[in-house]
Amino acid sequence: MKIHEYQAKEILRQYGVPTPQGSVCFSVEEAIAVAQQLGGSMWVVKAQIHAGGRGQGGGVKVARSVSDVGMHAAQILGMKLVTHQTDVDGQLVKCLLIEEGVRIFKEYYVGMVIDRSKQCVVLMASSEGGMEIETVAAHSPEKIHKIWINPVTGLIDTEANSVARLIGIPNAALAQARACLQGLYQTFVEKDAILAEINPLVLTVDQNLLALDAKINFDSNALFRHPEIMALRDLNEEDPAEVEASKFDLSYIPLDGNIGCLVNGAGLAMATMDIIKLYGGLPANFLDVGGGASKEKVAEAFKLMLKNPKLRAILVNIFGGIMKCDVIAEGVVAAAREVYLKVPLVVRLEGTNVDLGKKILAESGLPIISAGDMAEAAAKVVAAAAEAERA
Repeated sequence: MKIHEYQAKEILRQYGVPTPQGSVCFSVEEAIAVAQQLGGSMWVVKAQIHAGGRGQGGGVKVARSVSDVGMHAAQILGMKLVTHQTDVDGQLVKCLLIEEGVRIFKEYYVGMVIDRSKQCVVLMASSEGGMEIETVAAHSPEKIHKIWINPVTGLIDTEANSVARLIGIPNAALAQARACLQGLYQTFVEKDAILAEINPLVLTVDQNLLALDAKINFDSNALFRHPEIMALRDLNEEDPAEVEASKFDLSYIPLDGNIGCLVNGAGLAMATMDIIKLYGGLPANFLDVGGGASKEKVAEAFKLMLKNPKLRAILVNIFGGIMKCDVIAEGVVAAAREVYLKVPLVVRLEGTNVDLGKKILAESGLPIISAGDMAEAAAKVVAAAAEAERA
């Protein structure tokens, strides 16, 4: 789950990470009022969307008068902000973060993710702040320094000091850097994050460190432990189909193709998409119904896929373990009848009660295309989609 920058900064401040003063607002009038309350002679007007690259897209502006704050707020609020992390339609800006201006001496990058190969959190830091870490890795990999954090001891003082020195933070700001890094790690662990990033972490001209921008993504499977984080969810920033899927405990991600996929298990779902690509097709979605789907859940999965106007065929690929093939077959038949399915449907079943499942499909009277294995299923659904596209 993602949150906005202003929300991430509110969390980081709880763990001792300093940020510029500022406040979120939802109108031009509020933006002006925040600027007046902050005082000073320079402010930053920042669009709040769940995507990076806001500055390049025109979503971050520096204002040197209160009237400029109002002008920029009027321009940014309500705009469809297009960045390299949004789709071509962009993301509607519904709120702004107004912050005090900061006189920057140097920018740094610090971030944390889980290194699954070493089963611990890795701290990444660079002297090249303000740039995406992927760009630094591609052009200056030697400027990225990493420390794998022992989950028993956490990020100890000597490790934090070492990283700070490696990226060029001066001794005068070393204690601040240590507090920032340890606060970021504490946030990561206690809030069940999967990504915590400060980019840039800036050293001001008066030698103070501030988190000028912040991004935190959370493990959705751990949100039951964090109702305070769940309360920060902004459904307006999420794909409506994914939001609808989450109501029925379905894992759904829309893609650019025309072949719908309904699968049980994330690994099998990935393999299904791969084999569709191998046979020349393009998956329209990732959809994992999980190990205990009911007939109702399968019907909702069909409805989700059918909302895609580009859909030309559906492949149901089920391996019955916990999920029994006859239950899936009943769900497929019920769903196809309920939604008046008009696109070709290819079904491949294997596992528990497979013969009963195949019998239910065969006796349904529906034009279901059966397949014996994944290769046959992929070939048939790609052919069916191609024929439907020509029709």
